[in-house]
Amino acid sequence: MQRHFSSSSGVKSLVVVESKADGSVSGATAMTVAAAVQLGGDVTAVVSGSGAAAAGKTVASLSGLSKVLVVDDAALDHGLAEAHGPLYASLQKEHGFTHVLFGATTFGKSVMPSTAALLDVSPISEITAVKSATQFERLIYAGNAVATVESSDAVKVVSVRPTNFDAAPEGGNAAVETASASVSNSQTSWVSEEVTKSDRPDLASAKIVVAGGRAVKSAENMTKYIDALGDKMGAALGASRAAVDQGFCPNERQVGQTGKIVAPELYIAVGISGAIQHVAGMKDSKVIVAINKDADAPIFQIADYGLVGDLFDVVPEMMEKL
Repeated sequence: MQRHFSSSSGVKSLVVVESKADGSVSGATAMTVAAAVQLGGDVTAVVSGSGAAAAGKTVASLSGLSKVLVVDDAALDHGLAEAHGPLYASLQKEHGFTHVLFGATTFGKSVMPSTAALLDVSPISEITAVKSATQFERLIYAGNAVATVESSDAVKVVSVRPTNFDAAPEGGNAAVETASASVSNSQTSWVSEEVTKSDRPDLASAKIVVAGGRAVKSAENMTKYIDALGDKMGAALGASRAAVDQGFCPNERQVGQTGKIVAPELYIAVGISGAIQHVAGMKDSKVIVAINKDADAPIFQIADYGLVGDLFDVVPEMMEKL
C-alpha cells in the first residue's frame, strides 16, 4: 500500500539525482521520486554536473515532479561529497525544503552524510517504507528486523532503498529551471578513475543475476562457470563477499549488506552458502534459485527453488539445456 500525505502539511521535498556526463541517470532515481511522492506536497529534483541539462529533461518526464533544477557545473563531476554536500545544503536553505532524499547508491551513501552534517541534522539511511512525513521504516540487524524511526529535525535527510519502491512512472512534464549555485571545494581534488566497460546488464537494475560464491574456488572457475552461465542467460554477474575477498572477481560485483542491493526477477546463487551479509542484499529478488552441494546451507531457507549438487556438474548441464 502506498501512502500519500496532503500538501497542506507543508511538505516540500528535494530529490537528488545521480547523473552522468552523457545525460543518463541512475536507475534509483525513479524509485527515489516515488518515495518523495508518497510524502505528499511539492517535489523538486536537482541534477548537477556536466551533462545536467540533458539529464534534467529525462528526469522531468517522471510523474510527481513539479520542477527540476539544473546545476551544470564541471566541479560537480565525479560525485565528490565535498562539492555536492554544500550544494544541496544551500538549495535546502534557499528553497526551504523539508525533506532531502537520495537513492541508497554508492553516490547517495557518500554525499548524504555531508549534506546532513552541514544542515546539522541526523540522516536516516536506507528507508524501506514511508509511514508519514516524519516516520519511516528501515531494516536493522542485516535485514532481520524492521525499525520504525521518527525524526523531529526541521529537515529530514533521507536515503531510499530502491528495491523497496516501485519506480515513478513516466508521463510527467515538470518545469526545468537553471539553478545558480556557487560550488567551491578546496579539500579534495579528482585524480583519476578506472572504468570497467561491459556489454553485460548493470547489476543494480538487471532482471536476471547469476552470482558465485566461495565454492567456485578460483577466478578461473568464476569465469568458466559463473560468467559463462550469466552470458548464456543475458544476466548480470554478482558474487558473495567471500568470493570477492578471495580475489575471484572485482568488488563491483559484490552483492550484500556491504555491496550492492539487488532485487531482480530471477537470482541464481551458485556455491553461495547464504550468510546473513549476502542475503541482506538479494532477499527481495522475485525468484531465488540456489545451487549448493550442502543440503543444510542457509541459502535453501530463502530459495524458491533449490538444487543440491556440485556446481561443477550442475552448471555445465544447465548450459547444455539452455
